[in-house]
Amino acid sequence: MIKDTVPATMESKEINSGLLMRLFTLFLYNISRIPCVRRLRKHPERILLVSSKLCIKATAFTTLTEANAMEFVANNTSIPVPKVYCSFKHKGRVYILMERIRGRDLSQDWTQRSEASKTRILAQLKTLITELRRIPPPDGVSVANVDGGPVFDQRLPDKSFWGPFATIQEFHRELRRGLELHDDEEAFPGLRELIEFYNGLWEDPVFTHGDLSSLNIMADGDTVTGIVDWESAGWMPPYWEYTSAVLWRILTELQLYDSFIITIVHHSKPSWHKCLSAKQIIQGHFASVKTVVEQLEHRAGSTRLSAQCTT
Repeated sequence: MIKDTVPATMESKEINSGLLMRLFTLFLYNISRIPCVRRLRKHPERILLVSSKLCIKATAFTTLTEANAMEFVANNTSIPVPKVYCSFKHKGRVYILMERIRGRDLSQDWTQRSEASKTRILAQLKTLITELRRIPPPDGVSVANVDGGPVFDQRLPDKSFWGPFATIQEFHRELRRGLELHDDEEAFPGLRELIEFYNGLWEDPVFTHGDLSSLNIMADGDTVTGIVDWESAGWMPPYWEYTSAVLWRILTELQLYDSFIITIVHHSKPSWHKCLSAKQIIQGHFASVKTVVEQLEHRAGSTRLSAQCTT
């Protein structure tokens, strides 16, 4: 994974970042990282769980925009998200002190749940995600994060920050490195269809979580208690939640993924789904584009070398 730095344009406002809150957050963070304390924890380093009510996120890729996204969603929807108590930047690292959501993530027990339990969970998620997707983008912006800056996604090729873009087509053009095909040009299998898909007439972008893994959906019993990890949130093409959700890496999540796609994202049968199969959309955005462009560049380089050798 390419570890590119956060663009300066990505930086946004801090939240409740007075001196006392900074000192309190840094104190909790440093205490939690003492070796003897760390050994007592059974949780990943990505989030520091400092108490039953509080946690701190301060990874190399944590941004102020993630805190702003949670605050934005809390202010504009009924979606349960962690309450942000403080966010600030200190010595090149962003710290977010926030509420610890009660419950467990769905990856822990989804396969053991009854069908009735799964149905109740999915019904709630459908309502929440539908509400999320109805948040309109700001004027003059199509693909962007909550602050109108570049979107963050470590799964995209070559770099993690993209945009912002005034149109979805501009985002697609950047994603495929400006690649176009002429009518008579030979194309790799599926490439022409993918570019036609990219160049289609698009509906307005929708607000997207960007990483709806079962690891990021919290539940207490049959009640969804929170959606966490908003670092990739922003206004994206309508299909984006669909393609990013398929990247869940745990095989036991396949059943949850299938139910998620059918019940939550794909329930409205959007027009983009008619253009390409699910497999083409998924592979096209997270594998084929980079591979195809590299192959074309290699072929172009070989052609130039051959021409030089014959002159």
